[in-house]
Formats: sequence, structure tokens, C-alpha cells
Amino acid sequence: MQEELSGLPDRYDTPHGTAYGDPAPSGADAVLAGLDPEQRAVATALHGPVCVLAGAGTGKTRAITHRIAYGVRSGVYQPQQVLAVTFTARAAGEMRGRLRQLGAEGVQARTFHSAALRQLQYFWPRAIGGEVPRLLERKVQLVAEAAGRTGLRVQRTELRDLTSEIEWAKVTQIVPDDYPAAVLKTGREAPRDPAEIARVYATYEQTKRDRGVIDFEDVLLLTAAILEDRPEIAGQVRAQYRHFTVDEYQDVSPLQQRLLDQWTGGGASLCVVGDASQTIYSFTGATPDYLLNFRARHPEATVVKLVRDYRSTPQVVHLANGLLAKARGQAAQHRLELISQREAGPEPVYAEYVDEPTEAETTAREIKALLAKGVRASEIAVLFRINSQSEVYEQALADLGISYQLKGAERFFERPEVRDAVMLLRGAARAGSDPLTADAPDLAGQVRAVLASRGFTPAPPAGSGTVRERWESLAALVRLAEEFEAARLTAGQSADLAAYVGELDARAAAQHAPAVEGVTLASLHAAKGLEWDAVFLVGLTEGTLPIIYAKTDEQIEEERRLLYVGVTRARLHLSLSWALSRSPGGRASRKPTRFLDGLRPGSSASGPRTKGGRGGVEFGAERSAARKVRGPVKCRVCDKTLTDAVERKLRRCESCPSNMDEALYERLREWRSVQAKKQGAPAYVVFTDATLMAIAEDVPGSERELAVISGVGAMKLDKYGAAVLAMCAGEEPVDESTDEPLDETQGESEELA
Repeated sequence: MQEELSGLPDRYDTPHGTAYGDPAPSGADAVLAGLDPEQRAVATALHGPVCVLAGAGTGKTRAITHRIAYGVRSGVYQPQQVLAVTFTARAAGEMRGRLRQLGAEGVQARTFHSAALRQLQYFWPRAIGGEVPRLLERKVQLVAEAAGRTGLRVQRTELRDLTSEIEWAKVTQIVPDDYPAAVLKTGREAPRDPAEIARVYATYEQTKRDRGVIDFEDVLLLTAAILEDRPEIAGQVRAQYRHFTVDEYQDVSPLQQRLLDQWTGGGASLCVVGDASQTIYSFTGATPDYLLNFRARHPEATVVKLVRDYRSTPQVVHLANGLLAKARGQAAQHRLELISQREAGPEPVYAEYVDEPTEAETTAREIKALLAKGVRASEIAVLFRINSQSEVYEQALADLGISYQLKGAERFFERPEVRDAVMLLRGAARAGSDPLTADAPDLAGQVRAVLASRGFTPAPPAGSGTVRERWESLAALVRLAEEFEAARLTAGQSADLAAYVGELDARAAAQHAPAVEGVTLASLHAAKGLEWDAVFLVGLTEGTLPIIYAKTDEQIEEERRLLYVGVTRARLHLSLSWALSRSPGGRASRKPTRFLDGLRPGSSASGPRTKGGRGGVEFGAERSAARKVRGPVKCRVCDKTLTDAVERKLRRCESCPSNMDEALYERLREWRSVQAKKQGAPAYVVFTDATLMAIAEDVPGSERELAVISGVGAMKLDKYGAAVLAMCAGEEPVDESTDEPLDETQGESEELA
């Protein structure tokens, strides 16, 4: 069989096996030169099971490639018996390159999908018969068709979220019928009704079968199923590959682990390497459980910890260790305390700014200063939590003539929703008397009116995913309009749609300039596996990091790990910054991320929450001072006397700019929903939308400030005040409410007083 299979074309390379070699001959020890004691322990542990717990920057790739090379050059491994598996084609290519340099030619280094596809292509004719089903490279169109066949109307912007949900279900091995229960059990926030998603999922699977196509998840599933059902084929694979190495093991999914179990068959030598503190892809189905429980599954395993950090200075490592010291959960129990091997460098810089444009402009100037000192642009990165944050940094760098490259996302003006919005704005500008904008009092109002036709709303949509990202992009265009109008008026110039569209075109032209050697702009997820001399972590505010839809303890901990990944990307220079408001002149209501409490200068570690939720102040001390403001209510922006009930509640004209804290507004709405459900009453009985918007705009810091907000009567103040003020302080709400619903008119009757 060996001769038969060895003649396969390279793209159909599949298992063929040989026996173990002899002990190490002289000369193999040259591979071990330059390794530290722990890396050497990894390299010389040639017979599995072996578990390598490797912290950020500790040389894990170096350790495992030298292990494979040492095994090959010593004769213990035959190259064709070794399969190294990782998660990205880039990482697999890097591993193959290193192995060639170390004299380990012939070792296979592939992604899970690449290795599985080769085996599926070779064994399918024998196991199933006929041609291998065609691989569906993009499943979005088929998901859209499946949704239509179930009678479900799905917006184009929802399709990616729906597709991602199906992918998550498949890699976690959840069938359509079990999907709703799985969502409930895991606390996962589905993009729409789980029962609807289950129907689309089932129809999608049936449509694939009808058309004879498979998706990427099916590649793993079908390969595992063939190995499970056909012992002779499984035996052939296991005869071929006797030594497995799995990189980034903290990111394996249940489906990938199922395939790996079939590959090894309980008899192959297995080496896994990973770091539970860098688990940041749980939302895709990845889980660190297999890494954390490896010793339980393999009691005889050799476990080696790599903690010598060769990447970052002691100052950066100290901050990284401090972040993990506050972590909770199972992964935190296995955290690695890194020890920097580099000389001392500068302390991390913490910076607070009044608004996002100032944060971006200052960051760009700091980058320009580094470039002037000789730091290469390709060795500098700006990292953020969500892709929509990139626009203001793209513009700030372009304004200073600094080239950049965007990783993991499209440039702002290349995003489909932005291109579509600019086209609509250009059409409205040409029309002049567009009915959409006829009643808008200013430029920003006109932009809001036009974008409303594409789903823009004053408040962000609930949940995460593509719909939220699309809203963030449209909100950025509205914010740009507000800033453009303010700047033009200050300069004594008019601000109309035509001028604004011209500004957008100029910005797009500047940001589309090709960049060969440029500063990297990337999300924290896209930065995984990369490193730079200088890293700027920006937008570190509550509601963004942790992201607002991280609700469970584990989701919050994953957000902490995301910041840890960002910090450990820096070799020498590290800057951490946040802005107190989104736009110039906005209310400074944002707070720096809780993850830096006790680590940044001037902050204290988070202590136990008190009843008042704000510095331990009890409510009784201020209760007697709380009373309503009587008399005329004037707009706090333009000073106009207000008569409309909603405008009086908000204390501003509906057309005047809002400085609402969207993250707080979302938290208030979620809390209100829980309260209403407990009481069996409509949501508005707790607080109306307008009252929640007023709270999110004024952000009260005391009972006195909360009491003057229209719609917060004395009984509601007593019932909900502690919870609301706790949320305004960025803390968890204290629930002191009873199960009796309030009279829905209480608090509202005072609006017109």
C-alpha cells in the first residue's frame, strides 16, 4: 500500500506509514542549540502525550518546530509520519518554512481544513463512491435562499450574522432541532428568534444535500464520519501519521477535537500547545476546555510551561500579568506568570481625551514622532475593539500624510453600507429639494433623514454582529456631519449636503492611497499572532471593552483576555487611551475600561459594590433634597422654551444634537426588559424610552440629579433609583424592586407640570 499511495499527486497526498526509527545519532543535538531550558524540555520530549502551556512571546513556535526537527534529525520521526496542525494558512506556511530551515523537509504542516480536505478527496470514492461533492466557498447566498424558502424575510445586513450562527452550531455539533435549547443553555445571544434560525439551518442543510455541495464545516464532519464508520480507512490514516502537533490548542472546537481523536486513534504521539489566557474566539465555537483538561484525559502526559517572554519589556509584561491577576474562571486558574527576558523599556502610557477625534489626532501625532525617531511604520500598530472605530484613525493618519494598512476589515469608505450611504447623500445633494431632508433644520438632521432610509436610528440596535457594525458605520457618518457643520460655521462658511459630500469624497481619496510600508490598523481579534515595536490600544471605554453585549461572567472574562492579547502585541512602546465623549462638545460620560482599575495611575482596584452604587453613598442622605424642577423647561442646547412632552423630558429640542451615552442606554433598556418581565407588565410601565434616553443623556451621579429627570417620580425613584444609579456608575444594578407593578401613570403625570 505504501508504494501505491506514495505515487499520488501532491494535492491528493494521503496516509502511508513506516515504523519508528532508531535513537538519536550524533549531530541531532545541533537543533537544540540556543533553546532555553523549558524550550529544550519541549524539544526533547519526543513521545507524547505532551502539553505545552506557552505564554505570549515565549517562543512556542520555536519550541515545537525544533521538537519536530529534533525528532526527524535524530531518526525517531520519519518526516512523512508527522502532521503539524494549526488554524491559519499563514501560520502553517511559517511553520513549514521554519521546518525546512531546520532540516525537516517532508513534514506536513497544514490547517485542520486543508488536512481534512486532502483525506476526504482521496477516501471519498472508496468510502462513499463517485465524485466528492463540490465545496461551497461562500455560504451566504445559500443561507439567503434557505431563509426565503422558510418564508423568513431577512435583510441583507442580517445574512452574515445568520451564517455565523449556523457555523457556530455546526462546529459545536448542534443539529437544527437542538439549536433553540442550546442557545438557551449557553446564554448565547442569537441574532433573531432561535426557532426561526433553526428552520433556516435545517433548510440550508437540506438545500446543500439536494444540490450535492458541502461547506467547510462539512469537510471536517464528513472526514471524521468516514474514519468513524470505516475502521480500515482509519487504520490507514493512523499508519501514516504517528506524530501529531496541534498549535493554538486553546482554539479548537468540539468538531475539530472529534476529528483529531479519529486521527490519533488513542495510539499516536500527540503534542498540543496553547495558552488559555489567549482564548478570544469562543463566539465561533472555540473552547479552551480541551487544553485545560488535557492532563485529565492523559494522566501520563508531560506538561511543560513556557513563561520566559522574549518579546516584551518588563514594563509591558508587568501590565499583562496585572491584567490576568484579576481574571476569574477556569482559564484564570491556569494563567501563566510571564517573566520578561528583555532589558527595561519605557512605562506604558495612559492617556485620557475629551473626545474621539482628539484621541485619534493625538495618537497620529505620537506616531509621527516615533517615525521621526526612526521607528518603521510597519512596526507600529493601532488596535481597537470594533472595526467601525477605524475611520477616525484612518482620517487622522491620512491628514498627517502617514501611510497605513487595515487588517481584518475593509477601509471605512470601502464598506458596502458606507458606499451605499454616500451614494444616497450625493443624490440628495443633487436633488436640492429632496423630500427626505425638507424638514431637517440642519446638515446633521439632513444626513440622519437620508440614512434613516437605510436603517439608521438615533439609538443603536440591540445585540452584536453585522447589524450593529452597520449601524456604527452609519453613526460615524452622522458624527462626521456634526463635526463638519460645527467647523464650517465656526469658520463663517455655510454647511450643506453638497459641501459635506465633497468632504466625504476628499476623505475617501486620502484614505484609499496605497500603502506598502504603513502603520497597521487592526481590531484586537485580527491582531492575534502578530507583534510590533509600538502598539496604541485605543477606545478603551466601558461599553466598548468590555463590549456592551458581553453579559455573562465568561463573556466579560473573554473581553479581558482580548485586552491581554492587545497588550502582549507590544515589544517596547505601549499606549492605552480612551475618550470621555464620542464627539467634540459631547457630555463627558464615558468611563475607562474596568480592566485597568488598579493598574493605571490614579485608579483603584474595584471593591465590593455598595447599596448606593456610587462611592458607597447611601440614598437616604440625599432623599430629602430630591424634588422636581417646576416652571418653564428650556432646551439645554439652544435655550428655547420647550412645550412638547418628549422634548421637555429630554430637556432639548428634538433637532438639537444629542450626547447620549449609547452603551448606558442599551444597558438601561436590557435592565428595563428584565424588570418588566418579572412584573408581567409592559416595558413602558417601568420607564418610557424617552425617560431612558434622558437618563443616558444627562447621566445622573446622585439621587438628586436622577430625581429632576422627567418621568422619574418619587415611587419610581424609591423602587428603581439604586439600580439606575449603579448602571450610570458603570456597575451592576442592585435589584431592590418588588413584584408589584407601578401604576403606569406614576412619574409621567409630572412631565407637564
